Amino acid sequence: MDKSEISFERMRTFVRVVERGNLSAVARELGVGQSTVTRHVQELEEAVGVPLLSRTTRRVTLTEEGSRYYADCIQILRLAEQSVEEARTSRSALAGSIRISCTAALGVLHITKLIFAFQDLQPDIAIDLSLSDERIDLVREGVDMAFRLGPLTDSSMKLRALGESRRLLVASPDYLARHGRPTVPQDLAGHQAIRMSNVAGSDILVLQGHDGSRHSVPFDGKFRVDHGLGAREALIAGRGIAPAHHWLVDDLLRQGKLEPVLPDYSPPSVPLSLLIVPERSRIARVRLLVEFLADQVSAMPGVS
Repeated sequence: MDKSEISFERMRTFVRVVERGNLSAVARELGVGQSTVTRHVQELEEAVGVPLLSRTTRRVTLTEEGSRYYADCIQILRLAEQSVEEARTSRSALAGSIRISCTAALGVLHITKLIFAFQDLQPDIAIDLSLSDERIDLVREGVDMAFRLGPLTDSSMKLRALGESRRLLVASPDYLARHGRPTVPQDLAGHQAIRMSNVAGSDILVLQGHDGSRHSVPFDGKFRVDHGLGAREALIAGRGIAPAHHWLVDDLLRQGKLEPVLPDYSPPSVPLSLLIVPERSRIARVRLLVEFLADQVSAMPGVS
């Protein structure tokens, strides 16, 4: 097959096979026979001139060349979609889908509610929300925007700063009744810490005093977890003390299920940002959602 025979249809089929990892699943999704899906991939490989997929009886995986070509296909297809959308009228531009990535705890507790409110205002816009604490490659994963907590390193993305997420130390009343209440940062060394296993350096807790002082204290315990909602459950169960974002525990503080610990000291706040794929930021519905989220997120507990 000549290179000029490469089509969007074959590229889309290839992308879906990569994402689903199964030829028959893609065939069912597209409403075609599996032989058609197989033919599209084979024709694309012939046109490109290299194997793109390794096939077994159960699954297909990317070759090294296929991995690079998949990333290129994502960009090409997104640009093609964008060129069509930008040619639509302003009304029809507010229809379609938006893909968002968000850290899981923030997404479950707050961002889903904001998305529901946005869709009530814009019922023709579909939202695909991916909840993951991993920092994914937005372009490779076909994501339009992502919430990020903490410092950013990806300078190729468009950044919208949403504010600072304040944190505090908390524990359950039951835990404090059984183990005592720390009065100075150094007391934490004798307590059980609930640590995030996916945060580097979480065995040392940095606290800032209201008087400007800075304290670094050892922080360890018998329970570590890689998910904010897991840490929240451990706090409720009285398993120890943990630094937490206000938005993670605000309702529990109001209900008396958790209490502040060392209220005159706090962990440093964390930047909260939206990363947006630059090419997607020009699409009307994406711009609309970004402005909506930027306005609404500031009302979340502890974000300023």
